[in-house]
Amino acid sequence: MTDNCSFEAVDSLMSKLELVIYIPIFISGLILNVVALLVFCIFLRKWTESMIYMTSLALMDLLLLFPLPFKMHATNNKWPGSLQPLCSILESLYFVGIYGSIYTIMCIAVDRWVAICHPFKAKQLRSPKAALGTCVGVWVLVLSVLSPTIHGFRVVGQNDFHCFHEFSTNGWSPLVIICLLVFGFLGPAMVVIFCSVQTICALQRSGQNSPKSRACVKIIYSSLSAFLVPFTPSHLGILLQFLVHQQFIQDCDNKIRISLFIQVAMCLSNITCCLDALCYYFIAHEVRNTKYTFSISMTNLRRATFSTSEV
Repeated sequence: MTDNCSFEAVDSLMSKLELVIYIPIFISGLILNVVALLVFCIFLRKWTESMIYMTSLALMDLLLLFPLPFKMHATNNKWPGSLQPLCSILESLYFVGIYGSIYTIMCIAVDRWVAICHPFKAKQLRSPKAALGTCVGVWVLVLSVLSPTIHGFRVVGQNDFHCFHEFSTNGWSPLVIICLLVFGFLGPAMVVIFCSVQTICALQRSGQNSPKSRACVKIIYSSLSAFLVPFTPSHLGILLQFLVHQQFIQDCDNKIRISLFIQVAMCLSNITCCLDALCYYFIAHEVRNTKYTFSISMTNLRRATFSTSEV
């Protein structure tokens, strides 16, 4: 191991690469999510459970997009120490947007699972009021947990610094990283995967391979991919960088590769803003087939009940 690893080549590459990645993500994500909100709030005005979740997700994505111009500026410029409070606020908004999106997507998957796999219980559990309460709960949870945590990542009294970079050792403490990985990604990912698999199986059993059933399955696969593709590499990078900070990984070349990997992965994770917006159409299409899905599920449940009673 060498203690004087140089990351200048990585920093130089990322100073250019971040702009190439962030600019199209910011522009396309802003347009897609603003248009989605206009459609939901002005043109549709139909506050079903799915529409409420999608509106909350669009707001989360906009919250994630808001700090990106500041993040792009901070890539190539150091900020004076007087801007440290502003930096902490922007970092908090950024991470609230990321993990708020993760939990909102998880809620959408659970809502879909309840609607399709448990149609009788869905009448009691699903309602626009319940969906609104769930979304408000997600906002309160991520704001109350992440904002004070992210604020503690900055070294007090720091002079010139790179915002969104150079976190203190508090930011890489085992408690913070384990909680971030387990509760921020692994837990929601397992819920999304479980609900998606169960829903797909239910549709394939009840839909009898009909076109509408196949369309719903494709929608769920698309939503699952839009969740796993942006967030899996970034959290893998966080785990590897944590191992570097804990000195489990000491080889200089590996540390340089991990530094490049986590920065690229974190940049690309912002594409979730665009992928979510593309999923809005698919979910809206799914909403139009809700009655169809309910009728299939309830019919098959009745058939199963009658078959069991005859045995």
